[in-house]
Amino acid sequence: MTRPVTIALDAMGGDHGPSVVIPGAALMLERRPDCRFVIFGDEKQVLPLIDQHPKLKAVTTFHHTEVSVKMDDKPSQALRYGRYKSSMWRAIDATKTGEADVTVSAGNTGALMAMSKFCLKSMPQVDRPALAGLWPTARGESIVLDLGATIGADARHLVDLAVMGAAMARVVLDLDRPTVGLLNVGVEEIKGVEAVKEAGRILRESDLPHLAYHGFVEGDDLGKGTVDVVVTEGFTGNIALKTAEGTAKQIAEYLRAAMGRSVMSKIGYLFARGAFAALKDKLDPRKSNGGVFLGLEGIVVKSHGGTDAIGFASAAELGYEMAREDLMAKVREMVAASTRPELPAAQPAETE
Repeated sequence: MTRPVTIALDAMGGDHGPSVVIPGAALMLERRPDCRFVIFGDEKQVLPLIDQHPKLKAVTTFHHTEVSVKMDDKPSQALRYGRYKSSMWRAIDATKTGEADVTVSAGNTGALMAMSKFCLKSMPQVDRPALAGLWPTARGESIVLDLGATIGADARHLVDLAVMGAAMARVVLDLDRPTVGLLNVGVEEIKGVEAVKEAGRILRESDLPHLAYHGFVEGDDLGKGTVDVVVTEGFTGNIALKTAEGTAKQIAEYLRAAMGRSVMSKIGYLFARGAFAALKDKLDPRKSNGGVFLGLEGIVVKSHGGTDAIGFASAAELGYEMAREDLMAKVREMVAASTRPELPAAQPAETE
C-alpha cells in the first residue's frame, strides 16, 4: 500500500474511552505521520480532546455517535441496540465500506467480535474467527491464538486456528514454515481433553504444507518461545494472557521494592540501571498490546480495555502495519490454499 493508511477508531471503547483513545492516536501519529484517522464517538467528549492535538485534528475525520457499547454488555445486547449506530459498529463499517483500512477498538471483546463478524463476515472456510496476538518470548516473538474471541473449541476449530496462526506467522514473522504447538496440560499424546488430542492427530497426519506441527506445548513454553505459533481455545488463551500481564507487573513491583530497600541496593541500581531499564521495557505489556481478529473479511484490532495511551498507540500501530503490508490479503490467500476437504470431521470436545 503506497497511500496513507486510514485507521477507524471507536473512541468510546475501553475502560477509559476518549481520554485514552485520543492521546493514543496522537502518539501513534508521531510514530507514523503518514496515517489518517476516522474517529467515531460522542462529540461532547471527543472533540475537546481532539482540539488539544492540532496535528491529529488536521488528519482526522470525526463522526458523532450517540450510542456506545458498554464493557459489560452481552454481545446480543450490543447487537440489539448498537447495530448501525454505535461508535463500535460505525468504526467497523468504515473498514467494510473502504472509508478506513483498519478498525481499532478497546471495547467489549465479545461485542466487537459479534459486530465484526456480523458486519464484515467471515472468510470462506472459516466458521469462527479468532483473536491472535504477538507474545514476547525469550527467542523474540510468537503468535498466540485464540486470546478470547471464542470460548470452547472442537478439534476442527483448533486445526483452523493452527492454519490461520501459521498464515499470520509466515507474514508477520517472515517464516516459510512456522512451527505450531497445541497448548495442553502435558506434552504426552495421551494427555488432555479429547478435542486437543484429536486436533493433534489431524495436524500430525495431515502434514500441511505451510506449517510444521511440533506437538503439544505447556504453559511455560509460551515464555520460552518453543514454537512460533501456540494454539488454544479462547477461554484458556485469555486466562494465559491476563496471567502473563499480571506476572510482568508483579515482577516490576518486586524489582522496584528491592532496589529501594537499602543504601547498597540503591548504589547497585545506579550501576545496573541500564539493564533494569531494558528489562522494564521487555516486560511492559503495553508494547505488545493489540490482537487481530483473524478470519474476517477486513482488519479489526482489539486493544486491551484497561490500557493507557501508550498501549493504545501500540494497538493502532499493529493495525497500521497489518494494513500497510496488506497482511490480511496474504492470510486469506494462505488459508484458502490450506483448505482441508480430505480431513475427517472432528468429534465434539469432551474430557477424559
